[in-house]
Amino acid sequence: MGKVVLVTGAARQLGGRFVRRVQRDPDVERVIAVDAVTPPHRLGAAEFVRTDIRQSAIARVLAEHAVDTVVHLAVTGGGPVGARSAVKETNVIGTMQLLGACQKSPSVRRLVVKSSTSVYGGAPKDPAVFTETSQPKALPSTGFAKDAVEVEGYVRGFARRRPDVAVCVLRFANILGPFADSALAEYFSMPVMPTVLGYDPRLQFVHEDDVLDVLQLAAGEPRRGTLNSGTFNIAGDGVLLLSQCSRRLGRPTVPLLMPAVTWVGSALRTVGVTDFSPEQIRLLTHGRVVETTQMREVLGFEPMYTTAETFADFARSRRAGLLPPERVGWAVERMAGLLDVELDEGAQR
Repeated sequence: MGKVVLVTGAARQLGGRFVRRVQRDPDVERVIAVDAVTPPHRLGAAEFVRTDIRQSAIARVLAEHAVDTVVHLAVTGGGPVGARSAVKETNVIGTMQLLGACQKSPSVRRLVVKSSTSVYGGAPKDPAVFTETSQPKALPSTGFAKDAVEVEGYVRGFARRRPDVAVCVLRFANILGPFADSALAEYFSMPVMPTVLGYDPRLQFVHEDDVLDVLQLAAGEPRRGTLNSGTFNIAGDGVLLLSQCSRRLGRPTVPLLMPAVTWVGSALRTVGVTDFSPEQIRLLTHGRVVETTQMREVLGFEPMYTTAETFADFARSRRAGLLPPERVGWAVERMAGLLDVELDEGAQR
């Protein structure tokens, strides 16, 4: 009998791609794809079960299919503008329900959780490079980063209660690639990129193809000399400055004072960014770089793409290049007009 793998978040682009990928593993007999909505993409031979992981029904799914491997990809920062509360519930309450179901299931033997390097936060006094054991100067207090911190806390509690289950937490750097659908990908797709005046943060990226590869590695049996349990930073080699990213995209930037960046968050959503959150502003101010030695030496994973190569592939997919002057002028004027409105409303308040 082969493995039975359950994948949450199957309706999202990354979840769907992983569902199709893991089916090709000769050790996998069946794949159970789970989400609260019907996926807009094909899932191959996987069995799709429409269920909300925030509900107790997920326990029945695990039991009915005798699932032995759970890959939890439903921890995300994405979603429609204004749907933050629903996303948080799925991230936190959904994870609690899923872990409760896994704890009661005698068949579950492996758990892989998609997390983020955003758990390290972003502060001016943070270390230049984070390791898996680094403690941030200030824990994230809002948004997806706070969700990820809470999720990891629940996962650690589960690992203590079920020491027989191999638990692997993958902290991904910002995921980019031709199919990237994150808030940062949308930021880089703007005709004019707002930046924080006086800052040029260092950024790291991981290619979506490398994300699929490391998820499959973590969900499989450990290779000789490796360990598929623990917490691992996942990122491509090297870093890029935000200014280098803008030049490689051929996108002009509009430096703004820190208070102005906060005030125009809603305006930025109007011109194309779905979620310009405080945590993203911190990233674009202080940046974030992580150490990946554990990824290579313990997990045994070597990314195919460096940070620069990942960004280059993303840029090609966005048809990057210098924009026509008239379009740049329109975007700058539009941004300036929205900024004036926000400043006037802020002064009146």
